[in-house]
Amino acid sequence: MKAFYADEQKRHDPKAFLSSGAPQPNPEQPERVERLLAGARAAGCPVERPRDHGLAPMAAVHTPEYLEFLQNIYTRWRRIKDASEEVIPNIHPLARDGAYPASAVGQAGYHMADTACPISAETWESVCWSAWSATSAAEDVMSGAPAAYALCRPPGHHAFADVAGGFCFVNNSAVAAQHLRRNASRVAILDVDLHHGNGTQGIFYRRSDVLTVSIHADPVRFYPFFWGHADERGEDAGLGYNLNLPLPRKTGDDGFVAALDDGLRRIRAFAPDALVVALGLDASEHDPFGGLSVSTDGFARIAERISALRLPSVIVQEGGYLCDQLGDNLSAFLGGWNGSAT
Repeated sequence: MKAFYADEQKRHDPKAFLSSGAPQPNPEQPERVERLLAGARAAGCPVERPRDHGLAPMAAVHTPEYLEFLQNIYTRWRRIKDASEEVIPNIHPLARDGAYPASAVGQAGYHMADTACPISAETWESVCWSAWSATSAAEDVMSGAPAAYALCRPPGHHAFADVAGGFCFVNNSAVAAQHLRRNASRVAILDVDLHHGNGTQGIFYRRSDVLTVSIHADPVRFYPFFWGHADERGEDAGLGYNLNLPLPRKTGDDGFVAALDDGLRRIRAFAPDALVVALGLDASEHDPFGGLSVSTDGFARIAERISALRLPSVIVQEGGYLCDQLGDNLSAFLGGWNGSAT
């Protein structure tokens, strides 16, 4: 399968990050790209540059108010006397159904869920090319490829329609799914990241044309805390079209695969025309977040099971942070996918 990636995605280089109130280096580093590229190439994927798709794919799942904010907030922020080098919120509304603030500080709090997604001068360009990688991968699949890999960085699955969070700004998996909807009546999104795909769930929570399934560490004591619980099933037209499969901390290969089989049964019952896999390699036993314990061989097993659905599929990179096994884990997943697909 082809991999889609643009070098502009490395320009976003966040510095700030608070973990349990303590300043830490931001783990969503540009070096992730080099290790993931090496992993994709080791799996035999030719790397192709995406094309510029403009704002339309992002605007299909994000509000214009939010996209305008992302484009302009850094310039506005830097006009504030003694402002930080990166846009970081310091106030958040208790409810988001009231007045929309005019100030850059107020809008940062309105549109940014946490301190893990600082915005710099280079962020918007990287975000666009990340979304365009997902869009180009979707177009490759729409043109007949059985699968394509989008090396999306920054990642996206914590981004809601008008809120950034958890290293994420534009929801690349949602962008890919909505783009696939041009040809597909129904699309399933399967999120196998360590963390619940709360933004993806939020975007499609009231829709019946996109099924969302997420396997992740139990959020009762793990980010994103407020979403990802098993009783979240969707609302209105989307009731029954969301499935969360939270796992105990340190769950390994067998437990993860058992949950995956539950998720795959739900996907088969939905009978989708296409699939988006939100691929988080941070479920690895070696990932610095340490939430789950999937082995490198386990990622191959996961891919084999998913690809056995035989659906046109876009694999969108989500999490997976700096460790010696990061590239190998991607190679194992893509190799497992290709092995099952032959």
